[in-house]
Amino acid sequence: MASELQLSVRRLSTLLKHCFLSPSSSPCSFLVRSRSLLIKSSRAINHHSSSHSPPLSRTFYSSPLLNLNSTDTEGPAAIDYRSLLQEDEFHSLADSTIHDLQEKFEEYGDSVQIDGFDIDYGNEVLTLKLGDLGTYVLNKQTPNRQLWLSSPVSGPSRFDWDQSAQAWVYRRTKANLLNVLESEMGQLFGEPIKLA
Repeated sequence: MASELQLSVRRLSTLLKHCFLSPSSSPCSFLVRSRSLLIKSSRAINHHSSSHSPPLSRTFYSSPLLNLNSTDTEGPAAIDYRSLLQEDEFHSLADSTIHDLQEKFEEYGDSVQIDGFDIDYGNEVLTLKLGDLGTYVLNKQTPNRQLWLSSPVSGPSRFDWDQSAQAWVYRRTKANLLNVLESEMGQLFGEPIKLA
């Protein structure tokens, strides 16, 4: 186990060495900003691998890579668990949103010409296939009271219901679900869509 860990650390070190020696290379620029964290993590792994005791716990760190040049260091807003929707209210809001989107996507599909355009709703999952342009998937996550979106443009996002905005909002970016879909689909098709 220790030798596998040491080998992994060596491989990671070799991979990252190029990034630290040439910080101007764009794929590695985000790593340069996290150099001290990576060095500390590497030392911790080396220290652990030299001891013979089993690990007590593992800690993983992540940070958003959305706008690396931003000076805004604020992360996602904290969840106020008192404000979580009751399950029946969540289902009502989520089902209404998903069904409204399904209808609007169907209308939109009639106005644009896209090979492979297909809409499917089943098992509380709305799937919008766009042929070579990719696939959108929107589904309910009841335990979290969230709508999860998988986008061919922006990747995965988790939207919470914002009572004050009366909208599904991605807490990391404060983006509104309908605005995200309008913007992305308008870019993909060159034809605006109105969802809100």
